[in-house]
Parts: sequence; C-alpha cells; structure tokens
Amino acid sequence: MQIYMVGGAVRDRLMGNAVHDRDWVVVGTTPEAMTRLGYVAVGRDFPVFLHPETHEEYALARTERKSGRGYRGFVVLTSPDVTLEEDLSRRDLTVNAMAAPVDWDGSPHAVVDPYYGLRDLHDKVLRHVTEAFREDPVRILRIARFAARFADFTVAPETIGLMSEMVSDGEVDHLVPERVWQEIARGLMEHRPSRMFDVLRACGALRVLLPELDRLWGVPQRAEYHPEVDTGVHAMMVLDMAAQLDAPLNVRFACLCHDFGKGTTRADVLPRHHDHESRSVDLLEQVCERWRVPNDARDLAVVVAREHGNIHRSGDLNASAMLRLFERCDAIRKPERFEHALLACECDARGRLGFANRPYPQRARLRSALQSVLDVATAPIAAAAARRGLKGEAIGLAIADARRDALHEWLCHETDNAPRDGGEAGHASA
Repeated sequence: MQIYMVGGAVRDRLMGNAVHDRDWVVVGTTPEAMTRLGYVAVGRDFPVFLHPETHEEYALARTERKSGRGYRGFVVLTSPDVTLEEDLSRRDLTVNAMAAPVDWDGSPHAVVDPYYGLRDLHDKVLRHVTEAFREDPVRILRIARFAARFADFTVAPETIGLMSEMVSDGEVDHLVPERVWQEIARGLMEHRPSRMFDVLRACGALRVLLPELDRLWGVPQRAEYHPEVDTGVHAMMVLDMAAQLDAPLNVRFACLCHDFGKGTTRADVLPRHHDHESRSVDLLEQVCERWRVPNDARDLAVVVAREHGNIHRSGDLNASAMLRLFERCDAIRKPERFEHALLACECDARGRLGFANRPYPQRARLRSALQSVLDVATAPIAAAAARRGLKGEAIGLAIADARRDALHEWLCHETDNAPRDGGEAGHASA
C-alpha cells in the first residue's frame, strides 16, 4: 500500500500558497484493508475513508468510465491494480494532476508528475490532462473558476477548444442546477471573478448557462456616464470592483445581475436604457429559479437591480422620497441588507472606465439618513396615537410622519453643514 498527497494541496505548496485542505490517494489496497487499519468509510459513490486521527480524506486509486450524460454519468472502478498514473489521468488540469509522497519536503524533484503539471505551473497555463476531460461538464465550470483564482494564468487554446466541443455536444445542458450555482458562487468569491465569465464566454458555455449576461456584450451605454460604453465590459468591471472591496457573495451576485435588463433594450432607443431596472428584476428572478439561488442572494439582487438608479440619484430626494426609498428597500426592518445594497451600488458607480478611485458619497449619506429614521422611537408614537383612538393603518401613518420629520430635520442639518465648494460629487447614472 502506498499513500500520496494529490491535487490542489501539491499545487498550492509548489506555488508557495497556504494549504488548507489535503487530499490523499491510496494505491494498492482494498476497502477491507483500509477498514482493518481503522479508517472510516464515508464515500457514497466510490471508496473514500477518513483517517482515524486527522480525519483527512483518503480515496482509493480509481478510474472512471463514462456511462451517461452529465457529471453523474460515470461508473467508478477501484482495484489494487489501479496505478497512481491511471488515477491522476482522470483529473481535470495538469497542475492538479501531481502527487507527492507522505513525507514530502516540498521539493519539486520528489513530485510524481506524469502529465507535466510542473511545466504548466511554471508557464502559468491551465491545461486539461487527457481527452477524458470532455466526459464531465462540471470541469468547464472548474476551469473558469480556476481562471478567476489564478488571474495571471491563461487557459490553453486546446483546452478552450475542447470545452467548446463539449458545449456544442450539449454536455452543458445536463448540468445539475445546484452544482452550477455551487461552482458559480465559488468563482464569484475568487480574486478576479470576471475571468470566470470571460472563459465561459470564450467557449460558448455562458450563452447556455447565463444568456442574460452573455447578451450584454456589444450593447452600448451613454459614454458620458459609461466611458467603457460596452455593457458587458461594465458588468465585469463592477464584479471585479466588488472583489476589490472584499464584498460578500450576495453583494457580488447582485453586482452580476444588476443590469441584465440592458440586454433587452430595443435597438432604436440605444444607448439609453429606459426602465431597464424592472426588466433586470424579471430576468434575474428567472436565473435564481433556474439555478436555485438562495433567498438572501436573490432578495438583495432584486433590491439592487430595481433601486440602484434611485440610490445613485439620492442626492436629489426630499424627505418623503427618501422615506419611500427606504420602505421599498425594506431598509428599516433590514438595515444590514440595505448596507449591502449600498455597497453593490458603490461597486456599480466605481466599476467604470476611469471611475475606480472616485468617491461615492451616496453610501455614507444614505447610511446616516437611515440611522436618523432608525433612531425614531416608535413605541411612544404608537401609544400616543392609540390614546387618540387611532388604530391599525392610522398608527402606521403617524409613525411614518415622525420618520419623515426626522429625515426632514436631518436634511436641514446636512444643508446647514454642507461644504461651500460645490457640494457632493456628481451623480452616477445607472
């Protein structure tokens, strides 16, 4: 029996990156022998065991045979006769198809590298291992996600070609929705998430998986607000700005979806996009249903898509209009979600050519205005209204009046303390 560290742990150690999870492959043994040694079987589809002390996963060396469509269409074969090279051949990328002995000291000379992963690591290339890559459509998503993680790597042209063939063969159509969301969500959290969508677009998978985004490229916007002009380019700049600002997943998803409606603007009215917000909401809700996106991500994306233009132009709102904005966003009940909406709007405003370092005062301003509303003590107002014989909706109106008064006072105070040099930065158009 021989044990090797495999996959991402070897790659990351060779790159000098932190290794958080280690995977192990065991060659030349059986499930029964593993059990006798104290390992605990946990694999459902193939033999995987937990180490009795470290609880790390140890998988028996295996091969796979395609038996149907999609990533579940495989027959897994394990045997003491399966070699390490055969096991590594089923992996996705050459940089993930390296192995090292248990007592590995980190030296590249001790690495088992039958598919030239060390060469590709040095050359910063993401390349498929063998033609078996085409048998699992999830690998298309994984390649795209790795491109977002390793932003200075390129995808080998022959790998892009193979991925394109898989798309043409209909393999992507058989991806399970939950798995698509899982991979997309992980890619959104990488260092440069735009590269995930660049790769998916290059092989044609984006047109199948997310046509709402794919159709944005080539759609123009008004250059005075969007010097980058192209709506698809803007969407990627917004997404990368979210990564630069270390935004959480739900904010990054909202950034991805906020302008979907611009892809359905009639050609005769371009580059203007009247009412694209409502169309964006309709389209992103379809995506959320298709991918089974968690409710918290969907709900924030709806708020951002519908209200980002109003938030950008909030400097023009009076107390009544500002209160209506807060109510539409459910900001009074969910201030944390509203804070996330403001962050997404800042990413939208700064994710434009030449705008990356511009201030976005709307975020701090609306946060402060909302706090003035949250500071209104509603219980005494409700009690006083009840003593006057008011009920239900009438009490709600009395509370709304008090909140509006608080906003009016806040706006007056802001005006009294406004700078005399021209005031707030200009609006960012949606």
